[in-house]
Amino acid sequence: MKRHICFCCLLFCWLPAIAVPVPAEDIHQLARAVDDHYNHLRSLESDFTEIYRGDGPERVESGTLWLKKPRKMRWEYRSPKEKLFVSDGAAVWFYLPEERQLRKTTLRKLDDLRSPLAFLLGKTKLENELQGLSKAVDESPLGAGNTLLRGIPKVAAGQVSEVQLEITPANQIVRIVLMEADGATTEFRFAGWKENLELGDSRFQFTPPPGVETVEGELGP
Repeated sequence: MKRHICFCCLLFCWLPAIAVPVPAEDIHQLARAVDDHYNHLRSLESDFTEIYRGDGPERVESGTLWLKKPRKMRWEYRSPKEKLFVSDGAAVWFYLPEERQLRKTTLRKLDDLRSPLAFLLGKTKLENELQGLSKAVDESPLGAGNTLLRGIPKVAAGQVSEVQLEITPANQIVRIVLMEADGATTEFRFAGWKENLELGDSRFQFTPPPGVETVEGELGP
């Protein structure tokens, strides 16, 4: 099943969006607070869990994510098997050590559900990306005191229909749920966010191991 989606595409849900009867200004204020939180950061680190639900058994993967302004990211998957997804802000590599398989593309051409997070630092504006941003009332956040927002993407509406964002009282995004139009969902859970770390650019560069052939084109598992 195709899992690559462009951003504007932190998106999800076969259920219709249900707006909670709270003042719109409260939602605007929360969205602006999240924007302001991320737009003032230089770097981020977090443990992540990725949960995919679709055809076949549920798939759960986990690892560590690093982000650095501008548009640098590194996803190190450690469980159930190692793989690496890394961008230096221009080029993007996806490496499967077990299969000695390496794929490469450019960030500009990248069509992948992980790519939006590269833009959290410096370009976040939730209400520009998600229409009808509202508080979800048919589902509960995982964390006590958190707020669960949902919105309809302005682009790629044919592929996905809604995104849900779980936001802490400190205005951090700790969960993103994306639902594709065919009913498959991908959920990212983040834990232990560390902000404004000193991260060297070498962390976001990749040199192919000897004997590994590089294939240019579409990325992703």
